[in-house]
Amino acid sequence: LVTGVQTCALPILSKLKLTLLATILTFMTLFVMSQPIVGSALPFKFQNNYLKFEPPGLFDFLKWRWNAFVDGHPKPVQSPIPKVDSDLGFIHANGRAGDMMQPAITWIGHATALVQFAGLNMLTDPIFSERASPLSFIGPKRTQPPGIALKDLPHIDLVFISHNHYDHLDEASVRTLSSQAGGSPLFLVPLGVKAWFKDLGVSNVIELAWWQSHRMQSYSGPLEIVFTPVQHWSGRSLTDRMDTLWGGFAVFADNFHFFHVGDTSYSHDFQDTAKHFADRQSDHGFDLVLIPIGAYEPRWFMKDQHIDPEEAVMIHKDLRSRQSVAYHWGTFNLSNEALDQPPIALASALQKQGISMSEFSAIAIGETLKLPSRFSR
Repeated sequence: LVTGVQTCALPILSKLKLTLLATILTFMTLFVMSQPIVGSALPFKFQNNYLKFEPPGLFDFLKWRWNAFVDGHPKPVQSPIPKVDSDLGFIHANGRAGDMMQPAITWIGHATALVQFAGLNMLTDPIFSERASPLSFIGPKRTQPPGIALKDLPHIDLVFISHNHYDHLDEASVRTLSSQAGGSPLFLVPLGVKAWFKDLGVSNVIELAWWQSHRMQSYSGPLEIVFTPVQHWSGRSLTDRMDTLWGGFAVFADNFHFFHVGDTSYSHDFQDTAKHFADRQSDHGFDLVLIPIGAYEPRWFMKDQHIDPEEAVMIHKDLRSRQSVAYHWGTFNLSNEALDQPPIALASALQKQGISMSEFSAIAIGETLKLPSRFSR
């Protein structure tokens, strides 16, 4: 009888072991690819301005993942993530319009957006791969296809990389973009990241430290790109935590000012940025700001890494943004909140502050928002 019970239990035990193994592998992949694990005693090459970042240890990571598993987080979405067919006709015509280009932003998914102004086609943190992971078979998987496929993009002139985490710096996407017809775009990257591009054989790269800038000519005149401080961290392996810099990009053309936040927790850095550029923005702040609103729960684990929607509204106000667009949500399950929760929380935060939802939009994947130039409002 005992033998019979043991025999019957073997398939069940095997399934349990396989399930447990798969769960551990998934958790550890998430851990390695997107969460810091080094101890605070280890010296860091870079650090934040207003927070001495103390990477959570293995215990905190496992506590988070175990609690999420037990509580069933993230919960299923209550409504589909909004997605529309991209207006490729407009995007390509606008991309060739030179100094007649209309400022526009198309959300491709996660932190990837196509931004068009000053006659230039620009991409933020491009990731078109199925997983945000160093491995093709495990790690956070894309839940929505890109709003524009890589092959359907207009010729890309500039690419902004905010930091080197896998959901913001994707090798396959970089390789494809660097080999586009007509030549590689110019990649603007944080200090320390250029070596990674060199290892791929990509040489059209400018590396910047905080407050350093790169100047170039656009179809509409001079363009300046300034790398600015935000509060985050970097790392792609167990041994390179905070070895490369992270930050946002302020981009200035004569007729349009754009800011790409990237990943951040909330800090005084954004008020500093507004003050730093006050002389050139005496009338108003940025014409377009891309602000992350997702991957923020649980707060005890995420608050020093990612803003929540209420803090996103604070950044919108700090930068005196004329138009903000939400990103970094709805594409990869990276935290506890449901994929469709961030825009709901954003709407509530905007209502509390008396700010119109049209001023800070959570547009659909694939949607294009056309914007006026700086002096035509």
